[in-house]
Amino acid sequence: MRVGRPALGIGLGGLAIMIVLSLFGINPLPFMAGLQQAQQQNPQPSDTPYQEGAEEATLREMTEVVLADTEDTWSELLPADGFTYQAPTLVLFADAVQSECGGASASSGPFYCPLDQKVYLDLTFYSDLHQRFGAPGDFAQAYVIAHEVGHHVQNLVGTARQVREQQEQVGEARANDLSVRMELQADCFAGVWANRAERSRQLLSPGDIDEALAAASAIGDDRIQGQTQGYVVPDSFTHGSGEQRQRWFMRGYEAGRPDNCDTFATAQL
Repeated sequence: MRVGRPALGIGLGGLAIMIVLSLFGINPLPFMAGLQQAQQQNPQPSDTPYQEGAEEATLREMTEVVLADTEDTWSELLPADGFTYQAPTLVLFADAVQSECGGASASSGPFYCPLDQKVYLDLTFYSDLHQRFGAPGDFAQAYVIAHEVGHHVQNLVGTARQVREQQEQVGEARANDLSVRMELQADCFAGVWANRAERSRQLLSPGDIDEALAAASAIGDDRIQGQTQGYVVPDSFTHGSGEQRQRWFMRGYEAGRPDNCDTFATAQL
């Protein structure tokens, strides 16, 4: 699926803001007027066909190839555990998008929504991965896609639901720990895919794994917190450190088996 810039509207997020403003005794009407004015200034409908350039077409095709190969991998692996693999839908968007999990902007980065089983990606993230995070290369991009597909696998096998239920019953520190374990398992699943892509289909080139490891390190919580706030707070991590992300990716890559990715049975991550 390819969607253009969505038309502005109140939506669920805007409605929630209205309620909060009202609870704090703030008149929400000026906010509503601002939304209406913005909508008039940007009347472009959400179903306007998107015109992609040559570079975007190349990135889109690469993304589709990687996504299709992850389907081959998980269609082979999941039946052994009693599950049928249902491929996610890829949604490429520009600037912002509305999913069943809520609205998101390109600055949020790629994400997976378990409610609609879709992977959302703004192709400009690939440039950010290179220029902002210092992780260039097509396999760095492939790692990101495979990681989001890893979240889809977690959703299919019920892990995502179990973790959400646990997070609702525990404090913030434990909820963050569960989030880190989810993310590291998705990294490990990305490594499992890389193993199969290399050994079964010979798709990897020399240096590809190094590109994936560089990306895993670059988007670790410690690196991002250091860049954005100048200091690191490990207890607030929700994705894991760069070293953890590299290690769990390699754990999946070296074993090539999803049963080697049980981050929830490991005391020390």
